[in-house]
Amino acid sequence: MQPTSRDGVVELVVARVLGLTGTGGAGGRRVRVLLDGHPSTEPGAWADALVEPLRAAGHEAFRVSAGTFLRAASLRLERGREDPDALYESWLDAAALEREVLRPFGPGGSGRFTPSLRDPATDRPTREPARDAPPGSVLLLDGALLLGQGLPVELTLHLAARPATLRRRTPDDERWTLPAYDRYEREVAPAEEADVVVHVDDARHPAVLDRTTGRR
Repeated sequence: MQPTSRDGVVELVVARVLGLTGTGGAGGRRVRVLLDGHPSTEPGAWADALVEPLRAAGHEAFRVSAGTFLRAASLRLERGREDPDALYESWLDAAALEREVLRPFGPGGSGRFTPSLRDPATDRPTREPARDAPPGSVLLLDGALLLGQGLPVELTLHLAARPATLRRRTPDDERWTLPAYDRYEREVAPAEEADVVVHVDDARHPAVLDRTTGRR
């Protein structure tokens, strides 16, 4: 595990993505990157930070949040609004995320994908127009509890923090979610599953473990 900075993490991930596209500029393979972490680790903000560096390197970057691919409230809240097992097992519509985004973006896909499906606040369809990803594009998908679901991507990053850190950062009205993350640690061990692990107990001084080094 190597101490670094936020900029250092961004540079490392961009370098790994560029290695996967197969070219030094536009064109080449489309690449799907999954950024996973408890909401308090801000996976969306980390994904946002990658957009401009990738575009500066000549690759279009598209953002998708797994939070806009939740099942309808009538389904995900069948066991109540504060059931951690339901959050862990059935809130995400992984099949829709794969069908509407990941498969079209992947090898042999059309490149035409749906950026969002449902507004998590209103529970209404977003009706966002489909978008076309040219060759060499990069998909940056952020969310929580995403690893271990078999989502087809080329690179995974997990934002790791100790349980005590997560408890300290979680608002009182969201503490009911913590058992879901405890279960995630036990059953998936995301810090062992991800290609790149960023430890963010101190967000100003992250440490990174890169398992992609030396891969072809």
